[in-house]
Amino acid sequence: MSKSALITGGAGFIGSRLARRLVEAGYDVAVMDVLHPQVHAENATIQLPSTVRLFTGDVTHAPDCDAVLRLFKPAQIVHLAAETGTAQSLSEATRHGSVNVVGTTQLLDALSRSGHVPDQLVLASSRAVYGEGAWQAGTHVFYPQPRSHAQLVAGIWDPQGPNRDPAFPLASSAIQTVPRPTNIYAATKLAQEHILAAWTAAHDTKLSVLRLQNVYGPGQSLTNSYTGIVALFARLSLQKQSLEVYEDGRIVRDFVFIDDVVEGLFSAIEAPADPSRYVDIGSGVPTTIHELAQQLATSCGAPEPVVVGKFRDGDVRAARCDIEPAMSALGWRPKWSLEEGTRALLDWIGK
Repeated sequence: MSKSALITGGAGFIGSRLARRLVEAGYDVAVMDVLHPQVHAENATIQLPSTVRLFTGDVTHAPDCDAVLRLFKPAQIVHLAAETGTAQSLSEATRHGSVNVVGTTQLLDALSRSGHVPDQLVLASSRAVYGEGAWQAGTHVFYPQPRSHAQLVAGIWDPQGPNRDPAFPLASSAIQTVPRPTNIYAATKLAQEHILAAWTAAHDTKLSVLRLQNVYGPGQSLTNSYTGIVALFARLSLQKQSLEVYEDGRIVRDFVFIDDVVEGLFSAIEAPADPSRYVDIGSGVPTTIHELAQQLATSCGAPEPVVVGKFRDGDVRAARCDIEPAMSALGWRPKWSLEEGTRALLDWIGK
């Protein structure tokens, strides 16, 4: 097949950047996007290259999927269309299940109806599928239960070992860490992985699953309250507001810059899996939420961050990943440090 790609959810933060990267590399690119107002502010300009075909459609609506595949037969499909709010998924579970799970099955059914099997399907999955991931207490590695509401109210932030021993989180790895979602959003992302794995195996085609850590950078929606902590903290810091840091400030995340994520996806497209692969895409550097807040506040001359002890049900305590397998499999490596990435974000917001 030709160098062609369909990106679902391709008018969004990651998709629009990936579309530009693919066009620069000589790909014929089409985008399918519902242009949801939570992501795309009213009258906002869609940032896509002029050669990209934009199909306004909903992956949960079979006729929309059929219409796209009648007009465009891509060599590869990059599936980005998803609802992403962790906390939101607890109160809007049907919406997340519909878009993330049913939207995926509708896309596959449309492929079956069209008789088209792409060379590869690439899924932007999430670090959320791991839940709390693996922790270690002494020499014992264990998988803690999801933190309960009562536990969080009591301020018991860290999971404890089987004998109530102090424990520390291990870097998640698609090769060995068992996925154990702790919220509905995460469960729907893992369901996407299973659905695509079953379909691609039955159709003898390839599958690349990239489990993304916390993505941030210029172009991120500043009107979507579920867009991510980095964009929120950056905007508030520029306004010289004090940042509220949840729990005890020691929540751990891996913040990965948008350009590094796009290069990871592009590398997976350029070198299709054989027959499938699962890798983690992050910076490889764990950062506490307090460290992030402190860095942004200092950069903007904002007040000192305040640790407030609030929490969000469904949040995990620590999320970081081992990126060595991704670097080996994709010939990819992250280039942006958190300091460089946040400076680029602040410059973009301040324009």
